[in-house]
Amino acid sequence: MHRKNLTELRAALDAKAFSAVELAQHFLTRIQAAQSLNAFIDLNPEHTLAQAARADALISSGVAGPLTGIPIAHKDNFVTCHWKTTAASKILSQYISPFDATIVEKLADAGMVCIGKTNMDEFAMGSSNEHSFFGAVRNPWDIKAVPGGSSGGSAAAVAARLTPAATGSDTGGSIRQPAALTGITGIKPTYGRVSRYGMIAFASSLDQAGPMAACATDCALLLSALADFDARDSTSLARAPEDFTRKLGCAWLEEAPSAENQPGRPLHGLRIGLPKEYCVSGLAADVQRALDAALNTYQTLGATLINVSLPSTELSIPVYYVIASAEASSNLARFDGVRYGYRAAAYRNLTDMYKKTRSEGFGAEVKRRILTGTFVLSHGYYDAYYKQAQKIRRLIAQDFQRAFMQCDVLVGPTAPTAAWNLGEKMNHPLQMYLADIYTLSANLAGLPAMSLPCGFSAGAQQNRPVGMQLIGNYFDEARMLQIADAFQRATDWHRQAPAQFA
Repeated sequence: MHRKNLTELRAALDAKAFSAVELAQHFLTRIQAAQSLNAFIDLNPEHTLAQAARADALISSGVAGPLTGIPIAHKDNFVTCHWKTTAASKILSQYISPFDATIVEKLADAGMVCIGKTNMDEFAMGSSNEHSFFGAVRNPWDIKAVPGGSSGGSAAAVAARLTPAATGSDTGGSIRQPAALTGITGIKPTYGRVSRYGMIAFASSLDQAGPMAACATDCALLLSALADFDARDSTSLARAPEDFTRKLGCAWLEEAPSAENQPGRPLHGLRIGLPKEYCVSGLAADVQRALDAALNTYQTLGATLINVSLPSTELSIPVYYVIASAEASSNLARFDGVRYGYRAAAYRNLTDMYKKTRSEGFGAEVKRRILTGTFVLSHGYYDAYYKQAQKIRRLIAQDFQRAFMQCDVLVGPTAPTAAWNLGEKMNHPLQMYLADIYTLSANLAGLPAMSLPCGFSAGAQQNRPVGMQLIGNYFDEARMLQIADAFQRATDWHRQAPAQFA
């Protein structure tokens, strides 16, 4: 069961090869057997199996949709009323929401069965999933390695076949980077495509929810169920629902010659932009080799490679950490011990309660970003830091628009290296931040982007997955998924699984 993708699971459920209850129980058993990965924070088998039983009733009555009965795991910053929602923080360690986040609600309405809540970096702040009150998540390809972050629990769960799909959130690469480090596919849609209602906010102008799964086809199915206008989210875009599977398997140019005249060249006419700023000294040689091989595959499929420039790329890290930290400082002010969540046991007065609750409830990385954000928003520094960062953010977005005048999609590495060892960068926050160098700018510009597996690392830390990133123009998710799907039809990197969990 766990070796099947969503389409295969749909066919098996419809053919009565197994029931939704049996499928859910199979994954719950696998989760229990893989606790060493620490990928999950909370399970509720009773409610999971009740959802599965309802899905079986829909299947029996002949009204099942494409996702009915299929398990899904949710990152633990999406609120749920039947599972704890902790954001992997002590300050929310026992919190249960009175309502479900919109994306949880929409996937439940589509008939999906929630299998549990996945571990993450605390409040989605981190690139390794070591910043969790519940402990670090381990990479199923090598348990000595990190899975990436902040959606590391979701990524590890999908890679280890503990769930066929999961939700993640991406503020600066937190879907794409862990997808790359664990060898799965993940997509961050255009900002506003998927509702943020019920997502515990980190940086509101950057946060975006998206799906994580084994392949582009699965992500397209999930995104079709997720992307819709939500009046409860003031940043939600009023666009009609869209079928993101509609271009999968199609020729890039609709007017292109027939398949008989263009055998094996479905991407004839596609222009792939290669940003020269992505070829930096920090890019590992094995990542570059895997990317070069992937680009050769795209050329074989008919694509043309074009050199482009994104001159503001090097500024994306300082700009991101100014803006994201400022917004985090504001958003996390609500966690004060008064209304919900953890409260310090002993305090002298209200101010002392605030100080002790937040000092005891937040982890080191969260405190670091709150302090940074409070500083850049303070009197005398707002104009020098925050305002300047917002101006450069506009320049970054303009760089992308100039590039898209020359190409249809941008391709580059998702991360500069494969997964590093647990603890290797914990005392070097700047090195940790550099792991997101290739992903941050898409969030700053609000563009859709995705990661898909394209090879494995070499050397001392060999056989750890390498990811390739695609960045599309606004609302171009369907074509971006088409490009990813064409690559995955020609290769089998997305079918590889860690030996221990195969």
